[in-house]
Amino acid sequence: MARSLNKATLIGNVGGDPDVRTTASGNRVAKLSMATNRQFTDRSGQQQDRTQWHRLTIFGRLVDVVEQWVKKGDRLYVEGRIEYSQTQDEQGGTRYWTDIIVNEMIMLGSGGPGRAASDEGGGPGGYGGQRPSRPQPPINEPDDDLPF
Repeated sequence: MARSLNKATLIGNVGGDPDVRTTASGNRVAKLSMATNRQFTDRSGQQQDRTQWHRLTIFGRLVDVVEQWVKKGDRLYVEGRIEYSQTQDEQGGTRYWTDIIVNEMIMLGSGGPGRAASDEGGGPGGYGGQRPSRPQPPINEPDDDLPF
């Protein structure tokens, strides 16, 4: 069988403080937005700026790191997979969503050297190369019963 790959890599700024919740099954999940910017020159020679917004969803041990350290405006490097979903709104219309399910994150910017965290157990062991002082929950896979 041929292999396939679903991988997204983003570097951008957090659009708001993370929203951390607990699912009906007791798993914690963090959601946040990230802006990426692109500059280009249009056909008329004018400099243009474009901002794309991305929805990030984080499960497992990374939720603790995000909850404690990530704030609006922070610059992050994230890796994850792309997932598409749809929901029905109050008017009966269908809304479509694209999420990046994050499994790797590095904090960039003025906080000093890159601080890495991973939800896969490989690479750096936690924030700043040190594990947070709180005990780490087991790695949880996403649930279909997300409350948001």
